[in-house]
Amino acid sequence: MSDINRMRLADSARRIVVKVGSGVISTRKHGLIPERIQSLAGQIAELVNAGREVVVVSSGAVAAGASVLGVPDLNGIPIRQAAAAAGQSRLIWKYEKHFQARGIRVAQVLLTQDDVANRRRFLNARNTLGTLLSLGIVPIVNENDSVVVEEIKFGDNDTLSGLVATLVDADLLMILSDVDGLFTADPRKHADAQCIPTVESVTDSIRAMAGGAGSREGTGGMVTKLNAAARLSDTGIPTLLVNGTQPGTITRALAGEAVGTLFTAHASPTARKKHWLMHVARVDGAIHLDAGAAEALRSGKKSLLASGITQVTGHFEMGAGVTLCGPDGTEIGRGLTNYGADDINRIRGQHSSRIEAILGYKAYDEVVHRDNLALNDG
Repeated sequence: MSDINRMRLADSARRIVVKVGSGVISTRKHGLIPERIQSLAGQIAELVNAGREVVVVSSGAVAAGASVLGVPDLNGIPIRQAAAAAGQSRLIWKYEKHFQARGIRVAQVLLTQDDVANRRRFLNARNTLGTLLSLGIVPIVNENDSVVVEEIKFGDNDTLSGLVATLVDADLLMILSDVDGLFTADPRKHADAQCIPTVESVTDSIRAMAGGAGSREGTGGMVTKLNAAARLSDTGIPTLLVNGTQPGTITRALAGEAVGTLFTAHASPTARKKHWLMHVARVDGAIHLDAGAAEALRSGKKSLLASGITQVTGHFEMGAGVTLCGPDGTEIGRGLTNYGADDINRIRGQHSSRIEAILGYKAYDEVVHRDNLALNDG
């Protein structure tokens, strides 16, 4: 992308999600770095005062808590939960202190995977964040590490920030890390490694450039950043990866300066609800289709009817997320079901006109309506 196009993007981004990595604002030994948080608050306050809306997704609670607890390592969920509980209040207080000094109010929002995997809770979170932004308040979002368990973890705040960007219909996700961007090789090991200014598509060759896990304080790495950028690209949201440890990075990037790596958005974004279905919604079971139903979904943009269902696996209720499988068992898409597993088992293979006679009620003609359906590419 040319410098002119970067400047156009920087100027047009009115709603921005800023993800702050642990390595930007904290260390294991000393905890939070106040001057870094102060600098970030100052830059973000400038954006808000200029009429932009900003959501901050911030790591750092676990690292802040670890320094307080004085533990030698953070192996295991219980000790990370304890560190998060001890550190979260310290993290939000630092943000509140420095934003308040600039006349900006903040609000803490803690999320788990369940909060966005469930459609109703997803919409509740969306409404909460939207209301805060409309009031000129900067939401400070983090994973609820003090109560989260492995099954409901986002895994890292790169993933969380991408979901939040979708949640609020952001114009841009800016990931602040302790590296200058995506390099052709690990710059710590290869002196000739070059920072890539623009990535049009996250291909296998691009992924091969990514390293492993991130810093000891965090859980992410370049791979998780690439995954977040790739998913957002399909929704029409670009991602900018920059070095948040450098002074004025946010200000420079949103002035159109060519800093970091820009992951561009695809020209034809998928619907945000479809993205949620494919990448966020929790899947509780599977519905297997005959060849005719599978073809109707793929080529005809049709809803799924009971007559095309051959098998149901898993135990789920009405409204659950399900995987839709073709005759060979291959996943062809995902959707939200209008009937529970037991009822679908009773009506599978039957015409829609028979549903009420079999079940004693009929909520819908369709088992999965096309508005609640997302198909795999190809």
